[in-house]
Amino acid sequence: MGRLFGTDGARGVAITELTCEMAMQIGRAAAMVLTQKSHKKAKILIGKDTRISSDVLEAALAAGICSIGADAVILGVVPTPAVAYLVQKREADAGVMISASHNSMEFNGIKLFSGKGFKLSDDIEEEIEALILDTPEKIKEQITGGANLGRITYDKNAEWDYIRSIMKTVDHNLSGIRVAVDCANGSASSTAEKLFSGLGASVLMLNDKPNGTNINDKCGSTFLEPLQNFVVKNKCHIGVAFDGDADRCLAVDENGAILDGDKLIAIFARDMRDKGTLKKNTAVVTIMTNLGFSHFAKSSNINIVSTKVGDRYIIEQMLANDYNLGGEQSGHIIFKDFSTTGDGQLTAVQLLSVLKRSECKASELGKIMERYPQVMINVKITNEWKEKWKNDSEIEEIISVNQKLLGTTGRILVRESGTEPLIRVMIEGKHFDVINDMAVKIADKIKERCTSAEQ
Repeated sequence: MGRLFGTDGARGVAITELTCEMAMQIGRAAAMVLTQKSHKKAKILIGKDTRISSDVLEAALAAGICSIGADAVILGVVPTPAVAYLVQKREADAGVMISASHNSMEFNGIKLFSGKGFKLSDDIEEEIEALILDTPEKIKEQITGGANLGRITYDKNAEWDYIRSIMKTVDHNLSGIRVAVDCANGSASSTAEKLFSGLGASVLMLNDKPNGTNINDKCGSTFLEPLQNFVVKNKCHIGVAFDGDADRCLAVDENGAILDGDKLIAIFARDMRDKGTLKKNTAVVTIMTNLGFSHFAKSSNINIVSTKVGDRYIIEQMLANDYNLGGEQSGHIIFKDFSTTGDGQLTAVQLLSVLKRSECKASELGKIMERYPQVMINVKITNEWKEKWKNDSEIEEIISVNQKLLGTTGRILVRESGTEPLIRVMIEGKHFDVINDMAVKIADKIKERCTSAEQ
């Protein structure tokens, strides 16, 4: 797997890369690090998404946790933000979510949360990683038995407690709104209809029949075409789509046009500004945020703070400076007044609330910002090429030359994915044909140089 933790936990092909043995060791090491200050018997919550490998990894994680003497509480299939919420509500020492988020079914991942409901900092993840990879003998010394073993219990109220927590974030119902909800055959399949129906909306569900292998399969927030067609065909006011673990949300308007994360953050920023609830009049975004958002923010007198890609870095900035709205183009949006992490269903409820209060169409909300053309090309790499490509002079040169050609009218961002073995080439500018040609040239150069160097 290479480095154990990326920007969103440990991730890899389930069972062959992210093995049962590794999951057990992560359970043990996490229990040691995250519960070391606990003066009582430690308790760790475990949630999972719907992919077929989640049950196996859940069993391995629980075994690892209990073998160190901590108790494991099984939440079942729940969204990632449910784990973040419930770890606080249940006064647990830590939480674990088994999910590879938006990735296809053969992948899986393990995300860790502190007892306060936040994703772990790099320092703590590195401490856990060091135990597993560098000093496994320290883990072995802590394995216990007999009466000191931890127990496994099951939390039957987890789903409804989480649903009710979101319902409490709005003070009016959503009656009169006809909404299509794409659950990506993932975690939201068990909660979304109850949530939106409970708030009074007229709900039409799709991709809410998980079978273990259809999660994120041409559906959800990474594949919006089915939702776009469904919304238009069924005359819905709006459509919302989640990813496999429901921590991100994208939307489509009544005409099927996409409202991406940047547009959603703009909608929320202006609404919160108008209500006087946008702290320090600031939205936290990432370096991937569309240039159009900057123009929106400037014209709306809203400040922008930019971070590295990854909702963990957004949250760190929000906590450090007391901001309460942040997010990514991909649909990870954090409302710090209500949640400690990105929450797709919370985002959707807040969006429907704005739609109802504004008494306008979703397409009118979408006009809040003009989106610059953007091209993204993913170049697959093997683990051995991580970081090495950055030092290639020909790759550096082609990026530099094209950035000079764009000048101030656009930008080029080439970066490694934190969750997949990919290099992402992203270019923004005024003219699609120009930036598309540049992106192809840069991507081809990366492929050429890496391949030739490998040979």
